[in-house]
Amino acid sequence: MRPPVAPVPDGPAVTGAPRGTATLDIVVPVYNEERALAGCVRTLHSFLSGSFPLSWRITILDNGSTDRTGSIARRLAGELREVHAVRLDTRGKGAAIKAAWRDSPAEIVVYMDADLSTGLDALLPLVAPLVSGHSELAVGSRLSSASRIRRGVKREMFSRAYNALLRYAFGVGFRDAQCGFKAARADTARTLVAGVEDDGWFFDTELLLLAEFNGLRIHEVPVDWVEDVDSRVRVLRTSWDNVRGLIRFVRAMATGRARLPLEPAREPRAAHPDAVLARPRQARLLKVLSFGLIGLVSTLLYVPIYILLRGWWPALLANFGALVLSGLFNTEANRRWTFNRAGVPRIGMHLRATALFTVSFALTTGEALLLHLTAPDAGRLVEVVLLGGSQLSITVFRYIGLDRWVFRRRTG
Repeated sequence: MRPPVAPVPDGPAVTGAPRGTATLDIVVPVYNEERALAGCVRTLHSFLSGSFPLSWRITILDNGSTDRTGSIARRLAGELREVHAVRLDTRGKGAAIKAAWRDSPAEIVVYMDADLSTGLDALLPLVAPLVSGHSELAVGSRLSSASRIRRGVKREMFSRAYNALLRYAFGVGFRDAQCGFKAARADTARTLVAGVEDDGWFFDTELLLLAEFNGLRIHEVPVDWVEDVDSRVRVLRTSWDNVRGLIRFVRAMATGRARLPLEPAREPRAAHPDAVLARPRQARLLKVLSFGLIGLVSTLLYVPIYILLRGWWPALLANFGALVLSGLFNTEANRRWTFNRAGVPRIGMHLRATALFTVSFALTTGEALLLHLTAPDAGRLVEVVLLGGSQLSITVFRYIGLDRWVFRRRTG
């Protein structure tokens, strides 16, 4: 059951544009933001009241705050025209945005983080393709070459690694899934959020993956962005939640739950009958699913081979032999089914795959040895987390290597 969205009680009457008249509904989800809320909302209100060419309203969505955020939101709604205050008792960024977008009277719904980390000059470019009907969704990107950002090294590295994983594993066209600056046409948004299962930080990624999976057109806008040093985002925990969300989304695609009643964007047509249009780039989704299934079978194959060899050889040699034999199966299966290179001379491919395997084996073995040399007293949990993260990186590295080098298609 969806959590109800109710106006904040015992405060001033909610102000704002009447239902059906606001072109833009800008949702600002907040949780315990008593320190910064008033200043940020006044800054946003002043910007929109200036020369912004579209009708609008601001919805402050109090996401179950336990401090004075609710009373400040009510006061702002009473003081400022076109400011609307709403309270949602169920916590979670995703739950808040889903509820607000579902019930909005506007034609276009937006959400932005309360800290206004994203420069407001990007708002009009964000919504313009939605107003024109060119796109169904629009997102801000901090990873565009035209963006100007300031944030710490750790968050920068995690962000780039995560978005690279999305591009290479799911073949997505957008570059920044997590920027808190997104907009959608309201009719499309209502259908999309009904299909989003996550109520937390994975909401952003799941929303965009659903949109791309259902053939919608996503417009990406470079933004200027400054990291909020008081941010409550916990990078490691959020990263783990994102990995779990990606696994769940793959299951949703496989079972058909990710297919929504949405009309995909029309294919481009030539303005002149003699014009020739390039065919759209084929999505990598089937490749990734095949790669993952073959990897699972290879792992299951590795176990009995290792047990058999271990009866004759020491552990290290048995491990190497099992990896080689299961790796040969993995390479040949990926050659035939994942990358569709059956019938192509295989000697060169297997030699390149062997080189790729050698690099992967050296990296994982070297990391394990380095850990035992530098931290011999490290606990088993530290070892598992470190090697598990390394193995995830190696898997992505192996997929890219197979796709771009081992099984590349020569042109010309």
